[in-house]
Amino acid sequence: MRDLVRRAASGDSEAWSALVARFANLVWAVARSVGLSVPDAADVSQTTWLRFCEHLGKLQDPSRAGAWLATTARREAVRVSKLGARQVVADPWSWLERPDTDLEEPGSGLVNKERDMTVQYALAVMPERCRSLLMELTADPPAPYEQVAARLGLAVGSVGPTRRRCLEQLRRVIEQLAPDLAEGAPSSAITA
Repeated sequence: MRDLVRRAASGDSEAWSALVARFANLVWAVARSVGLSVPDAADVSQTTWLRFCEHLGKLQDPSRAGAWLATTARREAVRVSKLGARQVVADPWSWLERPDTDLEEPGSGLVNKERDMTVQYALAVMPERCRSLLMELTADPPAPYEQVAARLGLAVGSVGPTRRRCLEQLRRVIEQLAPDLAEGAPSSAITA
């Protein structure tokens, strides 16, 4: 660990990547354990890594980098939680709040909830046109393209290509919010 920290402090990008890969889940888990939302936890994670980068060459015991990161993440998460929850202008995504039915593995409900929250936030920051189209296309029962086009004022032939572009934009937003979610998800999970 000491060598990895020393190399990262001297500018070795591979060493830095190895440190991030090793401790990213720890930092994320600490931020989420305080009860922060996904966006707040992402901010805490980013701030924690920034602080780590700033103090990398000054660590008294580089072998305790994980403990340093956990302590810094906890302090930052507590600070952010005291600032109050983020305000969401509207929450039309109540359909995402469904009972956790997959309780086969411990923590799977939490993973599903975090995934749903990430998708919910990603949809909320999408342009209205894409958000409306994706919501129409995920309605139950599904509406034919003709009805969707009529409701949204689109040409029937543009629904499919617009859907593809909106899903690609949604994928990019999710990758920014939770890279591990986007990597671990099968492509059909986001494009379906």
